[in-house]
Amino acid sequence: MGLKRKKPGGAAALPLLLLAVARVHLLEIQAAAQVRAFVGEPATLKCWFKSSAPVTEKLTIDWTYRPLAGGNLEPVFHYQSNAYPAKRGSFRDRVSWAGDVAKQDASIMIWNPTLEDNGTFACSVKNPPDVQHNIPQTLLTVSQRGASFQLTSSGLLSILVFLPSGIVVVLLLVRMNQKSGLMKARRQLGYKKSSIEVSEEPEQSGCRERLVSCCMQYLDTDEEEPY
Repeated sequence: MGLKRKKPGGAAALPLLLLAVARVHLLEIQAAAQVRAFVGEPATLKCWFKSSAPVTEKLTIDWTYRPLAGGNLEPVFHYQSNAYPAKRGSFRDRVSWAGDVAKQDASIMIWNPTLEDNGTFACSVKNPPDVQHNIPQTLLTVSQRGASFQLTSSGLLSILVFLPSGIVVVLLLVRMNQKSGLMKARRQLGYKKSSIEVSEEPEQSGCRERLVSCCMQYLDTDEEEPY
């Protein structure tokens, strides 16, 4: 009796086939790791997905929120052919659709964010048969406008370079202005002095003439006196 030979690779090929199918139906999602927002100013939470299957009405998008201090997940937004913002919870009437499934964009917008919104948001996308994927998270940091000012190294360098230069320019302008005013004052004084001198010349000449006349008269009177 001859021995039956097993077909090579029968059982071993099955895991490889399943792995190949899983890779084909892998869904990739990317989201902003961190978003900074200000109280009362709209903030957009970006999320993109890449699916090997065409987008259909079966596509679903879910956003959830976990407070910074920890706690349970809170549904924030749901999409399936239409946008369904949360009807209850802390984000009621404050979340709107900002994406475009045709462009594989699953972003949302939060209106009027508050300091209590600080926490982690998760973006989940399913596009059957692509359902296996990672779930990226976005850390939202909300602060008061002007309270989160940070002086960077480039900003500090600019201040150290341009501030002394600006001070020097201002001092030079002040100095030039003072010199210009002093020169104008000198010119005005010089003009007045010359006018005074010109006006006094006839008076001085008249005094000399009177003095000479008086001297001549005195000499004449001396000569007429008898000895």
